[in-house]
Order: sequence, then structure tokens, then C-alpha cells
Amino acid sequence: MIRLHCPIDDPADLLTLSAGTPVLLSGTVITARDAAHERLVQLIARREVLPVDMTNQVVYYVGPAPAPPGHVIGSAGPTTASRMDKCTPTLLLLGLKGMIGKGYRSEDVRSALIQYHAIYFGAIGGIGALLSQCITVQRLVAFPELGPEAIYELTIHDFPVVVLIDTVGRNYYDDGQKAHRCRS
Repeated sequence: MIRLHCPIDDPADLLTLSAGTPVLLSGTVITARDAAHERLVQLIARREVLPVDMTNQVVYYVGPAPAPPGHVIGSAGPTTASRMDKCTPTLLLLGLKGMIGKGYRSEDVRSALIQYHAIYFGAIGGIGALLSQCITVQRLVAFPELGPEAIYELTIHDFPVVVLIDTVGRNYYDDGQKAHRCRS
């Protein structure tokens, strides 16, 4: 099992990962969904300072549920990544090195992952309550008016993901379909 620290300590470590590789992430990641991505891109267009440094950062596409009593966070499962595709290349240009979500990505995102040597990680949808147990701290960072779509910093420990698209563009979804395609 590969273990990585977030933000990514040494981006060269990402070059060794292949699509399909299971990884345990620990450290801090930021959360952002559709509305937060749009706000970030608007700030970039206006040449304003971002509320988070994207350098070597990993973003988790999640809108966490409210924390029940005695818990740090509520259910925290991944959301569909393709909704962030139009903003992703811009954030990769600023140094973003990883994204955690579920589902397919566009060809533009795949090309940007190759260009900027970044990774798209997948987390399993439907197990948000289990994934929340890997989150030890949640801190609001920006856009509180967006509620669960605000940007949070999460401290994670042994957060399970798999490499869905690696730094050379290999796509685990494509590879898996080819490997299991029925032949007539």
C-alpha cells in the first residue's frame, strides 16, 4: 500500500503512481465543490489573492454533512468530479497536484493532469460515513455562506483512495473496462 502526505511533500512521488494503485492519504486536504470552484476561478480572473494556496494541494470534492454530536464531521463521501471539469485546468496551473472524487473526467482534465503532473484519485461513493472516520479535524477556510460547499481544510489519516488517472494519462476506468470486456 502506498502512503502519501498531503499537501504533497514531493510532487515527484506522483510520477511513480499508476492508474489502479491503492493509496492511503494523510495530512491536510481542502474541500471544494462547484460553487467554491467558480468563486476561485472568479478570484483568479480578477487577479485577487486566493483564500488557499494551491501549491501541491489536494482537493476533495465533498460537501460534508453536519457533524453529529461528538463527531468532527458528518458523512463525507465524494461527489461527481466532472462538475468541476471546467475549472480544474486553471487550478492545476496554479499548482494543484491532486483531486479526490468519483466518476469520469473530461479529456481536457486528463490532458491537464499530464501537463501538470497531477493525479485524480477516486474515493468510493456511498461510504461517506466510513470515510468520515478518517477525518480528524475540520476547519472552515473560505466562503462560509456556501454552507457545506464552503472551502474547508480537513486533517485526514489513512484516507483510502485509488489512482483513477495518473500523471501520464492512464485511466483506471478505461483500463478496467478493457480488461473485463466480453469477447465474442
